[in-house]
Amino acid sequence: MADLYFLGTGGSIATEDRDNTSLLLDTENRLILIDCPGSVIQKIRKLGFDPRQIKTILVTHVHPDHIYGLPSLVHSLMLDEGLIELYGSEETLLFCQDLLDLFHLRDKKIKTRIRFLPAEPKETIGLTEALQFFSFPVPHDSSSLAFHFHFSEIEKDLVFSGDSPVHPSLFQLASRSDYLIHDCSAPSRFFEQYPSLYKMHTHALDLGKLCQEAEVRCLIPCHFFGELDFSLVEIEQEIKENFLGKLIIPEDFAKIPL
Repeated sequence: MADLYFLGTGGSIATEDRDNTSLLLDTENRLILIDCPGSVIQKIRKLGFDPRQIKTILVTHVHPDHIYGLPSLVHSLMLDEGLIELYGSEETLLFCQDLLDLFHLRDKKIKTRIRFLPAEPKETIGLTEALQFFSFPVPHDSSSLAFHFHFSEIEKDLVFSGDSPVHPSLFQLASRSDYLIHDCSAPSRFFEQYPSLYKMHTHALDLGKLCQEAEVRCLIPCHFFGELDFSLVEIEQEIKENFLGKLIIPEDFAKIPL
């Protein structure tokens, strides 16, 4: 069994209720962190977990709201013997190494070590006996990867887009997936007002259409912009104009049993 927790569900600008998007998978007595913005240690403790259980970090890309908490996490664990495997694109790995080196967090005195491992597109990587994943690029940033997880024990698939504009290949790979967690930054009216958003993110109306066409079983939108004035009711209404499957709009600290 595995449980998915949302440490944050917001975009790059945090709000009173929503921090930057990051996820936590609890499976087989180990924690897998997906993206690493700030206050990760505190959030994990609030959920009742020991941060020393983090064995794997997956980083989607190098924008600050997905990575700026990494030095703090390593610094918080610096007195604990441990090894964390960090996966990402080659660009992401180099960036993470440089970021940690700014604070001397790869020095010998740091007892928690980071092993940097490339997530080559379409190469299946085993994280546990019952959990495998592979990555594929998405056109948000040159470093950007989305992740496709397969839970072999329960025969379920979960796709996480990271930040992404509409990308047909992603929806082909997510076809009939059990869960798709996808960028849904704002209602469509804001994209009409600010057309540059189409190059970086996805709006609710398009997301609903594409998920219906891909026969996604459960859609979980996230990465809601904190700088724009809209309600999640508007997000839900736009998605449901076309999407007939199960829809979960998560709050921060929400738990979803997989």
